[in-house]
Amino acid sequence: MTFLPIVERELRVASRRHATYSMRLAVALVAIVIGIFVYLAGVRLPKATAARHIFTGLSAVGLLYGLAAGRRFTADCVSEEKREGTLGLLFLTHLKGYDVILGKLAATSLNGFFCLLAIFPVIAIPLLMGGVTSGEFWRMVLVLLNTFLFSLAIGVFASVLSWNPRRAMGANFLWLLLIAGGLPACAAVIAYFTPAHVFVPEMLYPCPGFSFYLVEDVNYRARTQDFWWSAAIIHTLTWLLVALSSSIVMRTWHDQPGEKGKLRWRERWERLVFGAPHRRRSLRKRLLNVNPFLWLASRAWFKPFGVWVAVAFVAGWWLYLRFSLKFDWSDENFCFATALLLNCLLKLWIAVETGQRLAEDQKIGALELLLSTPLSTRDIVRGQWLSLRRQFLWPLLLVLAIELFLVIAIPRHTFQTDNRIRAFGIGGLIFLVFDLVALFWVAMATALVSKSPNHASVSTVLRVLIAPWIVFGMIAALMNLWTFTMKTDKFGWGFYLTLWIVLSLFADLGFGIPAWWRLRNSFRELALRRAVRA
Repeated sequence: MTFLPIVERELRVASRRHATYSMRLAVALVAIVIGIFVYLAGVRLPKATAARHIFTGLSAVGLLYGLAAGRRFTADCVSEEKREGTLGLLFLTHLKGYDVILGKLAATSLNGFFCLLAIFPVIAIPLLMGGVTSGEFWRMVLVLLNTFLFSLAIGVFASVLSWNPRRAMGANFLWLLLIAGGLPACAAVIAYFTPAHVFVPEMLYPCPGFSFYLVEDVNYRARTQDFWWSAAIIHTLTWLLVALSSSIVMRTWHDQPGEKGKLRWRERWERLVFGAPHRRRSLRKRLLNVNPFLWLASRAWFKPFGVWVAVAFVAGWWLYLRFSLKFDWSDENFCFATALLLNCLLKLWIAVETGQRLAEDQKIGALELLLSTPLSTRDIVRGQWLSLRRQFLWPLLLVLAIELFLVIAIPRHTFQTDNRIRAFGIGGLIFLVFDLVALFWVAMATALVSKSPNHASVSTVLRVLIAPWIVFGMIAALMNLWTFTMKTDKFGWGFYLTLWIVLSLFADLGFGIPAWWRLRNSFRELALRRAVRA
């Protein structure tokens, strides 16, 4: 029998797939474009400094890409086979657990791995500019590859332990947070609360961000052993997770009668998520009288509570910086960071939550059953809207009130005479609401045609939130090049405010209105498109 037959098959299939080559080309071109505009944005800087910015910026994007790879590629790869009942068929052959796990890794992440490799030549360009050493480049390559494989291993391990796609995604995030962030968090607590403020660097080894920080020559020379220990431990954890997944996948694919202890824990978990039986009945009766889809999307009673917990976490972070680190509450940068954090939290959460329900129902075929009931398209859309209102309305109003207070109070407290803070603050408040409305319509329309809930969320965020800022950065870089070439500085903050307003408005209207029109006129056609193709 061929060694790793599934991996060999996937490699042969990928070699004949057009996307294997086109995706690499597209990612490399995007990386080149980003590098060019980062260089143009810092055209006034020395060449070595500009090269350092390009190297750091592209490497940071690569690190984020690697951390998200587990959720993007492997978090639902095995659990999907369990739900479809096809995983057990593989074990009727002579295949072993490692054959299946490594085969799923190759099948789901091969294109993503090639895309990561495609950006390495672009990251190497700063070597020719003189701002980066060869040691820094190769260490960065090692860190990015290590992080990518580590995230994939966490994703496949979480998928082996899960059946439900949402639980698989959540387990992937929790395992990544626990393994990569648990010990560093403990190290921070120890350093803060101990009288001598003892810092234990060994507890940072499982965190990819720590090895990323040590790539730079200055940090590497000071902590050479820490870098290699961190890289070795992350790599060891990767293979350990793959080995664990391979050993337990053959025992988790089939249904088993639940043991009493497991049933108790499952009941406790359901009680925590959905509430006690009397609370479920009360919630079901109340929500069904309003809208049936509202009840489907709002059965988990803790969803509004979770938003308040996230807002409280941001408040705790603000209080810590304010009173422990003595930040001035009226400092413009401090307030901007607070508002940005709150806005991004709400926008990203709403983008994910809006498309999650419909995308999951579409994937498992439950949406077809919904459409066969007396529920109309308007009922489904209205139910999703009411569910989001129930979950986010009061936190959103609180955030708007806080930001409005900062917009009014900061200029008076700092005696600033220009209207810059007021203009940007009011613009941020207005486009927070505009973006949320656009995210709702785009996420719902995208969820009907997406392959997975994760794809729906990423596509929505890219179009409504990220695309305007990419265009904004490109135009700002060109303006910086213009002012450097013409030896003039005609573009003040008013120009950039207008540019931001125009681009944000175009994104909200350009994506939001077509999505609203598709939902209103073609909801059933979009929802049944996958069934018709099948």
